[in-house]
Amino acid sequence: MRTRLVLHSARLLDPGTGAFLPETALAVSDDGRIAALGDDREIRALAAPATTVVDLKGAVVTPGFVDGHLHPVSGAELTHGLDLSHCADLDDVREALAREVRSPDRGQWLFGWGLDPNVFGDRPVGTAPFDAVLDGVPAFLLLFDAHSALASRRALELAGVDGPHAFDQASAEVVCDADGRPTGLLQEDAACELVERVAPRPTREESRQRLTAALRSMAAAGLTGGHAMDANGDSLALYGELDAAGELPLRLRVAPWCQPGTDADGVHALIEQQGTGGELWQVTGVKLFMDGTIDNGTAWLERPDCHGESTHAFWPDPEAYTRIVGELHRAGVPTATHAIGDAAVRHVLDSVEKARAGGDGGAVRHRVEHIETVPDDTLRRFAELGVLASMQPTHCCDFTRADHTDNWSRRLGEERAGRAWRCRDLADSGATVVLGSDWPIAPFPPLGVMAGARHRRPGRDLRQAPHGPEQALTALEALRGMTTAAAYAAGEEHEAGRLAVGFRADLTALAADPLTTPATELPDVPVRLTAVAGRLTFRATDL
Repeated sequence: MRTRLVLHSARLLDPGTGAFLPETALAVSDDGRIAALGDDREIRALAAPATTVVDLKGAVVTPGFVDGHLHPVSGAELTHGLDLSHCADLDDVREALAREVRSPDRGQWLFGWGLDPNVFGDRPVGTAPFDAVLDGVPAFLLLFDAHSALASRRALELAGVDGPHAFDQASAEVVCDADGRPTGLLQEDAACELVERVAPRPTREESRQRLTAALRSMAAAGLTGGHAMDANGDSLALYGELDAAGELPLRLRVAPWCQPGTDADGVHALIEQQGTGGELWQVTGVKLFMDGTIDNGTAWLERPDCHGESTHAFWPDPEAYTRIVGELHRAGVPTATHAIGDAAVRHVLDSVEKARAGGDGGAVRHRVEHIETVPDDTLRRFAELGVLASMQPTHCCDFTRADHTDNWSRRLGEERAGRAWRCRDLADSGATVVLGSDWPIAPFPPLGVMAGARHRRPGRDLRQAPHGPEQALTALEALRGMTTAAAYAAGEEHEAGRLAVGFRADLTALAADPLTTPATELPDVPVRLTAVAGRLTFRATDL
């Protein structure tokens, strides 16, 4: 078999042991797998005229970084609008909106994203503070959690939204004032869609270009793969087009959604869809939701939040969710369930336990996504049930504060805010902790995600105190969260997540050792090279 790639003069880091391998070079065969490890001279001898040979000049090579939870297509679309993520207060938001309104090439609609509800302080979240700026302008502003949005008065008018609505999603809501008039706040996907369906959509070519640019940026940041937690719209078709054209720079594992109201035929269709895909992408698993978010009062908590909200599940009948998880389990389909509140997490674990008690389904690896606050008695159940803990530590870093003055913490109160994102406790209880960004909710660079898991400080101001420093992961645990744990979550630990002969040549090369670099400096470490199946998806200009 011919040699596709040779990397030499490298330091090969094994995330299994945390030590460097004795070898300094590796060769990749035409099947995209590591064919040999050895010293520089013997591996360079395997190169043919057509082989790509790279002198890494001492760079550190690890198994390729994999984001355990991201949304490539929807993220590429949502982040194309006005970035409001850096706005600290209402004045900042008004100034940003005013500049955009004056922009000559804005078009008819104004789209924004990343709005932090903390900018409202003690005021209710709604469009009232922006009415003067957005007078007559149809605007759709996505809050940072992507579970809620603000629609301007003109946008609501165009959508015909003039009062409350009923939805299959129990926590979805057109929020209205005491007189029944919409405040502009739309809770959850079903409510947001009322406005989104009348807003202009990008063309297919625009969507493809935006996705391509986003994926290339991910590759340049060191990502070789991602667990895509949706298959909405044209997602699968776009992945297929890029893959067929040899332009897909990440290996993607895609989990389509199963929403409340899905009937038996819908569940059967999800099961039939499993395993479809191409060379670098595949439908594997199903994504479900058990609740919304704490910030907008749609999580499912065992006790109401301090506003009296977050009291019910996303599914009007939680037992319908349990039945579907059981059916998917028996069919051998892994599930990934969004569960943020303690009641939501408990119900997911109960449902998996009931599914496993049926005796069918084999060793299906189910996951819980987010897990923002859980009590002590929940921790051990992850390992006992073999359920993976999929965590996004940068959400804790960037959207909460150590002094609990942020919206998330104030809603929960001291007791529950004090058990935020329990990465350390889950790891110590024996759970496999998978790390990800949830992009576009938080930035996707994997070094930033690993750094956040270690320092738990706001990425925009590392001088601030950490939120729950006792929940920090070690450098090695953080590296495993985006390498070996991601491989295990996908059931691919026999062929991914290690630097070993026969394993996939999905590789990331860094200018420094991620295990000895201080956490606050890790995001600034240059990525030197990224490869998927031995094909270079990013290469520093001096290599």
